[in-house]
Amino acid sequence: MISPVTPATVLVVEDDPRTAALLELYLRDHGYDPTVVHDGNEALDAARRVQPALVVLDLMLPGVDGWQICRALRDEGDVPILILSARQEEQDRLAGLRLGADDYVVKPFSPREVVLRVDAILRRSRRTGAPPTAERGIRVDRTRRSAVSYGREVNLTPSEFKLLDALVGQPGRTFERRDLLESLYPGGGYVVPKVVDVHIAKLRQKLEPDPTQPVHIVTVRGFGYRYEREAGQ
Repeated sequence: MISPVTPATVLVVEDDPRTAALLELYLRDHGYDPTVVHDGNEALDAARRVQPALVVLDLMLPGVDGWQICRALRDEGDVPILILSARQEEQDRLAGLRLGADDYVVKPFSPREVVLRVDAILRRSRRTGAPPTAERGIRVDRTRRSAVSYGREVNLTPSEFKLLDALVGQPGRTFERRDLLESLYPGGGYVVPKVVDVHIAKLRQKLEPDPTQPVHIVTVRGFGYRYEREAGQ
């Protein structure tokens, strides 16, 4: 007997009940398992609880707004985010994409278009999980603000991207933790240096062939971290 395929969960964060109900209907008809919340305060709790394959996120929400939710989701992981908003200025779209959203749809919208965009985003996400190709080493894709590890595209949080970009930009240089903190927080302010170690551990999990024996993001004991190129890169 063939086991049924579990439908992908899509978290819809939308305060307008009619819009939310319409999206829920179209997503369910298209084979997804939608979870709907109407309040920004509920969004992060719901995301942590249901672990969605994708988040459809309105920007103008009661409580915590969509900008803050998008930023928090990106800091915590790489779940794909599709922003819905009545804000149609180019600067708003660019701001959403800079925060880490994968797509931006302006209201009013066609629910069919939203579902097709959800399909497209999840197809791209599945492709990035494909086995490594013959391409060697790690490189930074600054246009997509992501990384490619042995031919496999990897989504990074903004903090992970900043750290990796700093390291890869000067291969062979040993960075002290305070140097990497400056890359993360150029405006200064008190931050626990250990935060660098946490982000480095996550980068290794995502990028290294064997995170327990890193060959690219190397620890320099007593100093900090260094990026080593793959031979032949």
